[in-house]
Amino acid sequence: MTGGLRGDAVVAGVAEYAPERKYLGPRVMTLEQWGDLAAIALEDAGIPAGDVDGLVCSTVRESDMFVPATVAEYLGWRVDYAERVDLGGATPVGMVWRAAAAIELGLCEVVVCAAPARPTPSLPAHMPRAWSPYGASSAIMGSPQAEFEIPFGNLAQNGGYAMIANRYGAEFGYDPRATAKIAADQRTNACANPDAVFFDKPITIDDVLASKMVADPLHVLEIVMPCAGGAAVVVTSADRARRAGSPHRPVHVVGCGEHLAHKTPTYTPDLVRTPVGRAADRAFAMAGIARNEVDVVEPYDCYTITVLLTIEDSGFCGKGEGMAFVRDHDLTYRGDFPVNTHGGQLGYGQAGLAGGFSQLIEGVSQVRGACGGRQVADCDIAFVTGTGGIMSEQAAVLLRGG
Repeated sequence: MTGGLRGDAVVAGVAEYAPERKYLGPRVMTLEQWGDLAAIALEDAGIPAGDVDGLVCSTVRESDMFVPATVAEYLGWRVDYAERVDLGGATPVGMVWRAAAAIELGLCEVVVCAAPARPTPSLPAHMPRAWSPYGASSAIMGSPQAEFEIPFGNLAQNGGYAMIANRYGAEFGYDPRATAKIAADQRTNACANPDAVFFDKPITIDDVLASKMVADPLHVLEIVMPCAGGAAVVVTSADRARRAGSPHRPVHVVGCGEHLAHKTPTYTPDLVRTPVGRAADRAFAMAGIARNEVDVVEPYDCYTITVLLTIEDSGFCGKGEGMAFVRDHDLTYRGDFPVNTHGGQLGYGQAGLAGGFSQLIEGVSQVRGACGGRQVADCDIAFVTGTGGIMSEQAAVLLRGG
């Protein structure tokens, strides 16, 4: 493949609020959280705030429009590159590869990407909410979802992912013990991560199967745990990171891919062949890395079926072979195919949009060699994915130690 990233950009700084199922701290505005997370990540990178010349954001509570300008103005930054990304759970991975590309193009040198996700002060009763009570993202009159899906009950995530799981079963067969093993193995990883919401709370395959059925075949322990949190990363040039005197091992962004196929499953041409396949192929070709060279896999995991399909479609096994692959491999940080070594969002927690940053930050931390008791030995290459909507939009990056 010609073109693509050269690997000149590195993730030099990270920041993450530990996820909390019941957040009892002060409610502060999104912009305040943005500033705090950016400061922590910049300190981790050893780069002063005055050197920031790029930012990538998503939505903020305080502004419907001109969001990058709102963030820059609040933080006192004058930036040469600014972007707003709207890819749901794929947003953090999408932010990082865009920042890396901008740096390699010479548009900027220090980019902060962030996603605050702690509670903010309550809106007045008369103000509209970003998400409707239906759990639909497009309840506005005139949208296809409002006209053709909401009236018939085809909405929200649990039903959509259950439909994907059922279609997979119809085409390839479904082994509930295999998908339950994904949750149990990731919980083992969470039990080695003191920041995880399910730290020190191990589960077994039988525990998963005995938990409440939410949307057949998905049990409650196969569904992500929403919580409060937030995250940010600093992406810069490798040369700038060296000049900052960072004590961390450089983590280069060497490959990326992204694919958007549909918004809701109603319009997808294939429920079980997902966008991450095309994204992963592009990322691996760009990086010149083979699948068997990857040391840790950090796939977005809103549901266990998401992990299984991501493993398959990213090329780690053949289509329809995912159940057997999961059964035959140890997915823990001690195993032969480490998956979501921080516990994944199933075990670590999903702090809103920042949930997708948890996989990215874990990949960076593993390549840095900074994961303590859950560190994968000789970790040099991490594969990280993000998933938005109902397997609607997916992004992938490959990280490599320098």
